[in-house]
Amino acid sequence: MIDQLGEESVLWRPYDLRLYEYDAALETARPEVVVLPRSTADVVAVVETCRRLAAPFTARGAGTGLSGGAIPLRGGVLVVFSRMNRVLEVDPANRCAWVEPGLPNLQLSETVRHLGLQFVPDPSSQRSSTIGGNVGENSGGPHTLAYGVTTNHVLGLEMVLPDGRVALFGGKAGGRAPYDLAGLVVGSEGMFGLVTKVLVRLTPLPEAAATLLAAFPSVRAAGAAVSAVIAAGIVPAALEMMDRLATQAIEASVHAGYPQDAEAVLLVDAEGLLSDVERSLAEIEPICTRHGALLVRTAASARERALLWAGRKGAFGAMGRLSPNFYTMDGVVPRTRLVEVLEEVD
Repeated sequence: MIDQLGEESVLWRPYDLRLYEYDAALETARPEVVVLPRSTADVVAVVETCRRLAAPFTARGAGTGLSGGAIPLRGGVLVVFSRMNRVLEVDPANRCAWVEPGLPNLQLSETVRHLGLQFVPDPSSQRSSTIGGNVGENSGGPHTLAYGVTTNHVLGLEMVLPDGRVALFGGKAGGRAPYDLAGLVVGSEGMFGLVTKVLVRLTPLPEAAATLLAAFPSVRAAGAAVSAVIAAGIVPAALEMMDRLATQAIEASVHAGYPQDAEAVLLVDAEGLLSDVERSLAEIEPICTRHGALLVRTAASARERALLWAGRKGAFGAMGRLSPNFYTMDGVVPRTRLVEVLEEVD
């Protein structure tokens, strides 16, 4: 592999390997070798070598995941895609782009913003998490509610299979293949091969966007408001709740402007045509008030909106100020039992 990739792209010293034995969760496993490819040809060379030596290989993006997808549990070779980080092609007419897997999520949206486009999936780690990692984990984020997760925004993939062959799944044409093999790969955590290029769907920026903040005297009241908003047939772009512990930690870290005397806070995003945004806010505000909101206000500027969401997306990191061993988990709760479950957890 050194002959193909160069000595600067292969790490094997114990100190270097220690830096790659963990992700954002708690499990650890040390690889025997770390490689940093720069091209599909490099990845093919790595896979063929691993096949010849019967060595396991694991893909890694930025290591921000929480499910262990980037942890080399069987040792072997860890393939780190941080050097394959280019936007290869932007096609505004077809609203899509080819990118390499090591491209940071937020960087893609910043690259196409001048075209009035964005990449919608926005995990909390979007400043550092990579498109390839998002594909491996089928990442979501606050705007999943209206827009869906990564699989809804991937049109095609180039992937190096375990035998070293390069395969292409999906593409710009779409709808022609009998099976959605790209959809099968998204969320598979690298089980089928190593993704080397991703064809992503780009979404037009909304005409208008607004963020509403509502503060509640209890977790129960905030949960009831969430259920009531959805029951009313309103689907905001995002709808996130934080309890007092979270908001206090965030304020100490990010200074997002959350009220400190509330037991729970809701952040609601409305996006779309200006008239639709105004109507959504006009419907959501009285629902919050009816469920006991102590405060309901709309962000007065784009800067304030960004700060409110920076707080929410920084919640996991902010908890590090309270404990070095914080662990987060995802759960699924029926809306009709949301209040009951939140009360029990609280």
